[in-house]
This record gives sequence, structure tokens and C-alpha cells, in this order.
Amino acid sequence: MGSLHVLEHPLLQHKLSILRDKDTGVKEFREIVGEISALMCYEATRSLPTKEVEVETPIAKAKVRVLAGKKMAIVPILRAGLGMVDSMINLVPSAKVGHIGLYRDPKTHEPVEYYCKMPPDISERQVFIVDPMLATGGSASAAIQILKEKYGCKNITLMDIIAAPEGVAVIRAEHPDVDIFVAAVDEKLNENAYIVPGLGDAGDRIFGTK
Repeated sequence: MGSLHVLEHPLLQHKLSILRDKDTGVKEFREIVGEISALMCYEATRSLPTKEVEVETPIAKAKVRVLAGKKMAIVPILRAGLGMVDSMINLVPSAKVGHIGLYRDPKTHEPVEYYCKMPPDISERQVFIVDPMLATGGSASAAIQILKEKYGCKNITLMDIIAAPEGVAVIRAEHPDVDIFVAAVDEKLNENAYIVPGLGDAGDRIFGTK
């Protein structure tokens, strides 16, 4: 059974305050998204399995722990999720990256897949789906469903910087096996499905398209 993990580390909360500020520029916003992603990745990977191996230090042989078993895969939801990838790769260089693109149908408001490319061994990996915002939960839930049905993934974690209660509820209801890691759960969604107080459109602020 998956759980909701709200990461309240002081460094995370401080950096999140910079993201929320409407006067934070594109360069700083992008850098802070990366820094937050690295801090969150550190927490979200705490349960990755390790095994004991032996190495030789300059002084003597030593028994040490290394990552074992299932390796990581990072799957950003395009396009804002791309802003979270590089800092995670820096922490776990062996991780592979898949991409999934979804847009919301203007009539049905349902997520529609327009791009999906995954590593061939994705089903054997611990998959981290990343997107700065978990708003309605529609895109995240659809991404999880695609990874489960199309690729046979069984070990999936969802990582978002800010979530709305509505989005969390959708993931908990539709994918109760998935762990959710967030830096904050905000108040609500507004009538335009923006998180309140949130930080605006994460994709626009990362790529300077606002």
C-alpha cells in the first residue's frame, strides 16, 4: 500500500518559498526546481535496496553498501517534468529516463497521450514519475496507468513539488499502491484547476514561456 510523504525539511521549505514568489526569474526558478528535486530524490530513494560488496581503500579492504537489485528509471511528464530530471540523474547516474507526454482534451477534459518512449527494461526498474505540480491528478493517474498496462511496471513512485488535495485523493483512490512524495500539499484547486496558492504554471516558469 502506497503512502503520502510530505517532506518538511527546512531546506526544502526555504527553496519552495523562492519558487512561489512571482518575482523569481526564469534562471533562478529553473535552478531551484533542480535543487528541490535533488533533495526530494534523496528522501524518495531512502528505501532502495542495497547489497554488501568489498572494496580496497588506500589503507585496507572494506565491506561497503551499493545499490542492488532493481535500478531506477525517471519518467518526467512533459513538459514541466523535464525540469526535475537532470538533478536526479546527477545523484543516480545509472538511472534511465523515459518520457511521457499528455494533454487534456478540451471537450472531455480527459488526459490524452501524445508521446511515450521508455527504456526497454522499464518493467524491471523502480520508476519515479516526476512533475512539479499534482493538480487534478488526471495526468499523473493516466501516466501511472500507461506504465502499468503498456509496460508492466510494478514499482512506481510519484514525485511532485506541490500537490492539491484533490490530486492526492485521485491518486490514492485510483493507484493505492503508489507512494507519493511532495514538498507541500496546498489549500485547493481554483476554477481553472490551478493550485492555490501554488506557484503558477510550472512549465511556463521553467521554460520562460509565460
